[in-house]
Amino acid sequence: MLTHEGALHVLQAAVDRAAAMGTPQCVAVVDDSGSLLAFVRMDGAKVLSIQTAQRKALTAADRRSATGGLEPGHDLKLALVTEGRLTNLKGGLPIIVGGQVLGAVGVSSGSGEEDLEVAKAAVAAIPGAKTDW
Repeated sequence: MLTHEGALHVLQAAVDRAAAMGTPQCVAVVDDSGSLLAFVRMDGAKVLSIQTAQRKALTAADRRSATGGLEPGHDLKLALVTEGRLTNLKGGLPIIVGGQVLGAVGVSSGSGEEDLEVAKAAVAAIPGAKTDW
């Protein structure tokens, strides 16, 4: 189970990586059901990225996989069917330990590659978490 303390640890790792990159980010951490546990909008991060970060985290938790990997055309269907709640944008990763999804992180406000880099750093803060994305 991902606790609030674990979520804050993940959040801090993301903030540290984003700050080192010079890319302010919105970061959302959710539990395995997609419920928000922790969130931060770093100074300078885009306001509209608040929802995007949360949607990336929800998508990664729900689909049990990284966001951004769907075939063209499926991403639009995913968005339409879920009324925009789920997304295929890069930057969402599930937190998987021992084959069990504990939660997920969603990062938004940079490029897709920057978001993904910050998400990877966040997940890596959990000992034993899957990091080969």
